[in-house]
Amino acid sequence: MLRAPAFWWRDRPGLAAALLSPVAAVIGGVALRRLGEAGGMVDVPVICIGNPTVGGAGKTPTAIALIERLKARGAQPFALLRGHGGKAKAPLRVDPASHTAADVGDEALLLAIHAPTIVAGGDRLGGARLAVKAGASHVVMDDGFQNPSLHKDCTLLVIDAGVGVGNGCVTPSGPLRAPLAPQIEKADALLLIGDGAPGETVAGLARAADLAVLHGHLAPEPSAVAALKGKPLVAFAGIGRPEKFFATLEAEGLNVVARHAFPDHHPYRTDEIAHLAAEARRLGARLVTTQKDFVRIGFAFTVSAKIANLPVSLALDGGDRLDALISWAEARVAARRL
Repeated sequence: MLRAPAFWWRDRPGLAAALLSPVAAVIGGVALRRLGEAGGMVDVPVICIGNPTVGGAGKTPTAIALIERLKARGAQPFALLRGHGGKAKAPLRVDPASHTAADVGDEALLLAIHAPTIVAGGDRLGGARLAVKAGASHVVMDDGFQNPSLHKDCTLLVIDAGVGVGNGCVTPSGPLRAPLAPQIEKADALLLIGDGAPGETVAGLARAADLAVLHGHLAPEPSAVAALKGKPLVAFAGIGRPEKFFATLEAEGLNVVARHAFPDHHPYRTDEIAHLAAEARRLGARLVTTQKDFVRIGFAFTVSAKIANLPVSLALDGGDRLDALISWAEARVAARRL
């Protein structure tokens, strides 16, 4: 996957965005039509953690936080996702003991740590039906907001507050998957992760549309931070915004001596890991990456190259607001059953 171009994240569209606008108009039109289509339903609440833009904003940690909240309420949630980066073409249940990121994608392996997980391939409705058949009380979708095949009973849009929606244009002119206003109209709530004026601008639009606005931040696991203290680090990441990972390390007071950014979902080659390991040895440093990259690289490589990872979790500001989303979804399913 290619890295998002820098002009996407400027305050306003420029020449590059204008030149690409005819293509963006076609893509945006198709996306709008799909947003308006009715999806198939299942007989349990489906809660979607979506993103109005291309790339990562914190959807997977948000899905995990929702899963853990459901489990605390005594529910049996299943995670559902496409399985980006994996080979699955039809719905299957993830087996963490045998599947790799090449089979089901990195996000699926992370979610499977917390709940039974279904990789949908190209069939989200079929994936949800498989989850229900296996005993799911709730389906938590990681991404898929713009996909119309499965009806969502509640949708939470996640925004990286540091960049918001960038220049506000639809891809390839900008980072939006579809025009912003119709996406907001289809959602139930907005979650801003981190701080920043770009995110607050989007939050203002959401409030004007009567959406609930939640705030949170991604918190590194304290024990992982403690294990890295006092060591020089060579940091690398293949996520939506690698610089956010590097900034997290530095905010924790860790000594980052080199940084390497890769495209989102980057499939690391043996020679790339060997090169990173050689650099770390030369600098007397430790390799560190994100948990998502860690599972994608694979156990053998992470051990031989002595790679550490930094897990993060979502911390919601002002208490746990996820119960309201769960209740909305449950009420809508109950109303359908009347």
